Amino acid sequence: MAQPSDEPSDEPSGESAHRRPEPSGRGWPLLGPVVAALFVAYFLLPEHLLGPERPVLSWTVFGAALSAIALLLVKHMRDALFDRPGTVVALVSLMCLSVLLFSSAYFVMSHHPGEFTGLRTRLDALYFALLTLATLSYGDITPHGQSVRLVILLQILYTLVFLTAAATALTGKLRRSAASRPPRGTRPPRRTGKRGPG
Repeated sequence: MAQPSDEPSDEPSGESAHRRPEPSGRGWPLLGPVVAALFVAYFLLPEHLLGPERPVLSWTVFGAALSAIALLLVKHMRDALFDRPGTVVALVSLMCLSVLLFSSAYFVMSHHPGEFTGLRTRLDALYFALLTLATLSYGDITPHGQSVRLVILLQILYTLVFLTAAATALTGKLRRSAASRPPRGTRPPRRTGKRGPG
């Protein structure tokens, strides 16, 4: 009767099997097309469906979309801690989507008199959202209305809580993936099966 061996097994078990880094190239080809599709949708979606004429619907859609993105960010941040596949593409896409959502809100609100000075196009709105994300201001676009200032405060808080945490999870995952790659020119060791006494 074969006795159990005290030597450590080469096979991962338990939690370590779930923390195995994913292959570095998995999912990366999707990142460019997904982000490009988000930006194309941002520039093509009609803005007349929402706006000052439908304030309740506009705020409801904005709040629901923001909450859904936050929940998905938290889920994929947790997945990134366990090195599950697809988290890099998901986190980058959701971070871009949150910026585009705030940009869309600014563009829709710019149609209401007295909310903005200097914001006229979708590109202006995206520019302003990125400046707010980076905590910069050039003074060429000025918010005046109380509603738009509320959205700016929401974006700052959203960035501090969710986007900063998502960026931290993303960089941690990328570091672990880079550390798990074998050096160039080396081959991964072959696994040899050990047989017990016959």
